[in-house]
Amino acid sequence: MALPFQCFYQCTWMFLLLTSSLIFAEGGKILVIPQDGSHWLSMRPVVEKLQQNGHEVVVVVPSTSLHMKPKEPQNYTVKVYPIPYTEEHLAVAFKSFINAHFIEQSLLNIIITMYRSMLEISGFFFTSCKSLLLNEEMMQYLRESKFDVILTDPVLLCGPIIAEYLSVPSVYFLRGLPCGMDSEATQCPNPPSYVPRLFLYNSDSMTFAQRLKNMLIRVLEFAYCKPMLTQFEELVYEIFQKNVRAIDLLSRGSVWLMRYDFVFEFPRPVMPNMVFIGGINCDQKKKLSQV
Repeated sequence: MALPFQCFYQCTWMFLLLTSSLIFAEGGKILVIPQDGSHWLSMRPVVEKLQQNGHEVVVVVPSTSLHMKPKEPQNYTVKVYPIPYTEEHLAVAFKSFINAHFIEQSLLNIIITMYRSMLEISGFFFTSCKSLLLNEEMMQYLRESKFDVILTDPVLLCGPIIAEYLSVPSVYFLRGLPCGMDSEATQCPNPPSYVPRLFLYNSDSMTFAQRLKNMLIRVLEFAYCKPMLTQFEELVYEIFQKNVRAIDLLSRGSVWLMRYDFVFEFPRPVMPNMVFIGGINCDQKKKLSQV
């Protein structure tokens, strides 16, 4: 049980550094833009801990979600914005997305199946993000609240877009980003001949044939992620009236809190603002009964 406590301590310590000008007064004002699903289950204990440590925390959630329930007991403020789809539709899309990860099939079929399910689920989240950004009342509230920092899971870009819109520094809380976008955004060396790619399940010690497949998958990633990123980039243009690449938005993250332990990963270079906090993945388990 020491590991979750250590993780909470590390996360809180990073926020204390980031908002040091406010710590000894009354704490900072933190805006949280979460991501639904297991992403939120992982982030929620940290949000609760930040509120307990004296920060003023506001969490912005859509009216329809699987796990971000505004009526659940909490010690932080929740702001809800409406979205145009039902919880039943979202649940079906999530189930399809999850099942795509467990179907035994060829590599090509895995890529196609996951690609289709990823497009479907990202479409829901894009609609949610657009509903938030075009909600004048909510955006006015965010502007007038004068937040000190944004805590967000940047996997589908809504948090980074809002951080750019509000001109507020952002802290990313994530397990990783698809298509190596985390490495590209932080300018970490990420050679495809050495760093394992998604779908292949290779280690960092690969044969020549594995390295060749790794290179080919890297080429496919450009086409794989482009449709998902394009819709967000078009939304950014609508909001800012200028072309901004998704990678450029992600690169403006001040601190990257990586939800895994460096010692369990293949060795690779990281930037100084990337902190491996480990131990915070999905919901916290209850203690086993003594019976």
